[in-house]
Amino acid sequence: MKHITSHFQTRYFFSYLLIHLFLFSCLISAGCKNEESTIAPEKEISQPATRTPVLIKAELLGTYTIDQIKKRIGNRPEIGLFTKYDVKVYKITYTTQNIDNKAIQASGALIIPIANKPLPLISHQHGTITDNKHAPSNYGSGSESSTFGTVLASSGFIVAAPDYIGYGTSEEVAHPYEHAASLASASLDMLRASKEFFAKNGVQFTNQLFLAGYSEGGYATMALHKLIEEKHAAEFTVTASAPAAGAYNKTAFAKDILASDKPLDFINSYLWVLQTYNTVYSLNRPIPSFLNQPYANAVASKGVAAEVSKYPKELFTQQFRQAILSNQDTAMLNAFKDNDIYDWKPIAPVLLVHGTQDDFVPFYNSQSAYEAMQANGTTQVQLKAIEGGNHFSSVGPYTLEMFVFFNSFLKPEPVK
Repeated sequence: MKHITSHFQTRYFFSYLLIHLFLFSCLISAGCKNEESTIAPEKEISQPATRTPVLIKAELLGTYTIDQIKKRIGNRPEIGLFTKYDVKVYKITYTTQNIDNKAIQASGALIIPIANKPLPLISHQHGTITDNKHAPSNYGSGSESSTFGTVLASSGFIVAAPDYIGYGTSEEVAHPYEHAASLASASLDMLRASKEFFAKNGVQFTNQLFLAGYSEGGYATMALHKLIEEKHAAEFTVTASAPAAGAYNKTAFAKDILASDKPLDFINSYLWVLQTYNTVYSLNRPIPSFLNQPYANAVASKGVAAEVSKYPKELFTQQFRQAILSNQDTAMLNAFKDNDIYDWKPIAPVLLVHGTQDDFVPFYNSQSAYEAMQANGTTQVQLKAIEGGNHFSSVGPYTLEMFVFFNSFLKPEPVK
């Protein structure tokens, strides 16, 4: 089965959209400037002349006025403070690499304010979705790109929103859920395609690049930031990133799940990750090697969305659990380790945001990233703990923190 369908996914999606609206009323009282922050200088982004272009085509999905955007959101009065520009929305199709390192066509949404001046760019990585209609490039009603992404663009940011592999143009292949390398490379190539579009269409870009995302989007954001700074620093310069509620410490997370005596409401999503790694790393183990019966047969028949026990000790075989917990299953542990993206040294400022009571992606994922980055000598990393926040209630506060954080790096416009 290609995607998980669960109560969690539905509840997450609509909570995300509704709480985004909460942001705007908060911003009124919070203000749009962080007075104590210094303004980062604009940085030139070089593009290697030898790189093969990735942009295949750009399709105009629509042009939307400020009034149309306000109506879409529900004509909330505070929206008027942030809808300053009409926007154009494009579906961008480009070339990237699949998990087998072969070329594949991917897609994303590019939302551009209609403004005759240079604007900053945000690469916005979406959270977990289970229906292709919610892919950014489909620009479906209620999707992140048609709501939050559009308001963000109307406020003065160009928004590049990759679909990832498995959605949009590449929907016929399985989405490699929580696979760091492919999430990062698909997002990076979306940025490359966007820059090629700018050059061909006269879009003015300030060269300030921000990265943001929540949940799987937070994980993808961290992976993208790491990839850019470690391997593509001559091509892109990250101004700042704000990853939130991501499962950055996969090894610790996996062991935590397998050792748990408690029912885990989101265990199907954890199965999705396991399925991904079993495939991506060519382990190709039969399902009964992981899962007890009757759950192994249920998953074999219905996919990782099948109804299974929420108790890890009932769901997973004792042999598999013990092999991971005792560090004996080297192949699977190496797969987890390959997707650990918490222990590195960012150059650009990072704002980590996470709810302390997150019941889907535990808070220690961000805590361990913060501590590792500090130990590695990073001085511009912050951890904002949303006290008592779970995976849903923390979305609104995160969005507020992200907006204020990014705004602190922007040059103020002259007062007219």
